[in-house]
Amino acid sequence: MVVAGGVLILAWYVLRVLGLWWGRAAAMVRRLSPWTRRMHAWVLSAPATFCYVAIFTASTLVQVAAPPSLIRVLTTLESTNLANLSRAELHVLLDSALWVADKGEGLGLYILVFVTVVAWGEQRHGTPRIIVIGLTGHVLGSLLTALLETEALESGRAPARLAVSTDVGVSYMMVAGCAAAVLLMRGRWLTAGVSALAVGVLGPLVWSRSLWDLGHLLATLCGLAAAWVMLLVVPPRAAPDLVGCLPRPRWRRGAPGMDAGTGAGAGGRLGEPGEPGE
Repeated sequence: MVVAGGVLILAWYVLRVLGLWWGRAAAMVRRLSPWTRRMHAWVLSAPATFCYVAIFTASTLVQVAAPPSLIRVLTTLESTNLANLSRAELHVLLDSALWVADKGEGLGLYILVFVTVVAWGEQRHGTPRIIVIGLTGHVLGSLLTALLETEALESGRAPARLAVSTDVGVSYMMVAGCAAAVLLMRGRWLTAGVSALAVGVLGPLVWSRSLWDLGHLLATLCGLAAAWVMLLVVPPRAAPDLVGCLPRPRWRRGAPGMDAGTGAGAGGRLGEPGEPGE
């Protein structure tokens, strides 16, 4: 999915360059521009989400390219296990959120959820609040999970190696952001959002019953609580429409795809904006 997305982006900019000389490419750019402008505006309206996606995607590409033994060492050192939390709590809480667990497994699904559901949540809550919500889910979810680990170790219900296990990933941030988005959904979207969140978070508790699955539930509840408290103070905002803020190219006389004899292309009279070019 990541490779396909990169290829599509590269192809779009190659097409725009070809459109400077090739009429058919210019015509295709004009037809696709309304869609690319909407995508551009969607990205700009959720800067925190897309910056975070870029960061954990880059870390995943490092995992794929680097030797497995090196990645095991790095993820173990930055894991939110009990040994690391007792050594450098703040450091591991922040660094553990920059990795995709299991050597990047499920990266495409993470990206899809972030750029759709969490991005929409950021548009409605605002960037500062979605950052607080995500950090609340990740930090409090990790700390509460650590408390459960401690209790399990002290009671003898878990092996000692649990204290040095690997626990990294972006999923706590993701479920917290999804919970915040679902809180603002209405009608059929609310039904779909609650159902998806229930299957994704509660389902694994029924199937595998692991401590990490319980951690996802705790992160979801923490993100939901943070979003609800902030909504009591400030109501949600309308999703910003940034399409009109994006620049429009001006088609010049003689450019490929201009109507012969009129000096006008798809944008109408000479000197007026044509179709969007982003």
